[in-house]
Amino acid sequence: MVKQGLEKIVRTRIPPSPTGQDIHVGNLYTALINFAQAKKNNGKFIVRIEDTDRTRYQEGADIKILESLKKFGIYYDEGPDIGGPFEPYRQSERLPIYKKYADELIEKGIAYYCFCSKERLEELRSNQLKEKKQTKYDKFCLLSVNNPQERIKAGDSYVIRLNVLANKKMWFKDLIRGQITIDSSEIDDQVLLKSDGFPTYHLAVVVDDHIMQISHIIRAEEWISSTPKHVLLYEAFGWEKPVFAHLPILRNPDKSKLSKRKNPVWASWYLEQGFLPEAMLNYLALLGWSHPEEKDIFTLDEFIQLFRLEDVKPVGPIFDITKLTWMNQQYIQNKSDEELKKLLLDFSISAKNMSGETLEKLIPLLKSRMETLSDFEKLAAIFIDQMADIIYDENEKKLVKDLHASLSELKSWKHDIIFESLKEIMLEHKIRMGVLYKIFIGVDRGLPLPETLEILGKAKSLDRLNSIK
Repeated sequence: MVKQGLEKIVRTRIPPSPTGQDIHVGNLYTALINFAQAKKNNGKFIVRIEDTDRTRYQEGADIKILESLKKFGIYYDEGPDIGGPFEPYRQSERLPIYKKYADELIEKGIAYYCFCSKERLEELRSNQLKEKKQTKYDKFCLLSVNNPQERIKAGDSYVIRLNVLANKKMWFKDLIRGQITIDSSEIDDQVLLKSDGFPTYHLAVVVDDHIMQISHIIRAEEWISSTPKHVLLYEAFGWEKPVFAHLPILRNPDKSKLSKRKNPVWASWYLEQGFLPEAMLNYLALLGWSHPEEKDIFTLDEFIQLFRLEDVKPVGPIFDITKLTWMNQQYIQNKSDEELKKLLLDFSISAKNMSGETLEKLIPLLKSRMETLSDFEKLAAIFIDQMADIIYDENEKKLVKDLHASLSELKSWKHDIIFESLKEIMLEHKIRMGVLYKIFIGVDRGLPLPETLEILGKAKSLDRLNSIK
């Protein structure tokens, strides 16, 4: 572990797997916590791509993951695209390293060669399930294969397994959950090196975390059951163990594990829908952690300053898009007009195509109505000719004629004057403002209608009424 004087330098990491469209929201949460822990302690935050699962590997997913992290403002100090003192940072490029350490475990008797076929393993598992036993490898090859090197020379396919001794109490201290103890009898003889020469997560993560001098292993609670295996490996190699902290898994409002069946889970989806990166990070920071002053809105820098791993609650927090949307709206409302204009120009082609004068006039109105940047299209539909075709009944057509007549007579085209005219029409026809919204923009709500018509201009407003047949 890197040391600075008598103190260890804090080095954290995330090891995302490129097996999906992008980085999962749960992994983005883990990245945020690792990032905060490193920055709070003047340490380093590392990204290492774990691409050893070649059956699920998706081309280009690793690039997407790195892009998303940067877009959310989670900048790493070392990684596959920027390098660092322990490169390469893709596991597929580190295979000789894993083979070396796997061979060392063989020599120490901590691991052994296994030549079992897929069929035998499936039969073993099936029989154990029938007998209601724990499904785990039965050490058949350890007990029966006397000359593994001869079989290897003969070209027999093999894996390398961890030799877990029975009836040994395994324990480790978790910074969030306290001491966790597991009986070694419950631990399977995990495969460490697969037949294709690629390592499993268990070998690769321990070797890489040691070589890269990671001080804190901060990951999701689903890895708690694997940690004793990793402790065994640290002890077998004679390496100093890092600090372990297992974060709660994010859950849907119904308490189920966050999954794409019930919620959008890819981080880039939220950016595409117009959620602001800083709002997303603010919301994620509150999952399992509370601001000392019970504030909901705070900056990333403030979070880093106040955050302590020990304060994270182990209970799985609810990821609620409704609450996230509310928070995003607060961030939008707190933007200056110039800031919001820039965001919209970067986000929306329609905003780019709109005249600068019109967009600037719309900004103050948009602030009070927008929840996400994607709301711009529907709120500004009348200005970008994206209104849906509406069928009007005879009463509505009569209303259109009266509206046209009333608005045509106005000498001043100011929103307060327009409002008085609209109010008279509503009283006469015994209708609410929602009906007038439908007439002008095709939906029953939107930006304040008098102000919208003022910005649109008298001629275009009357043209809109003339177009209704």
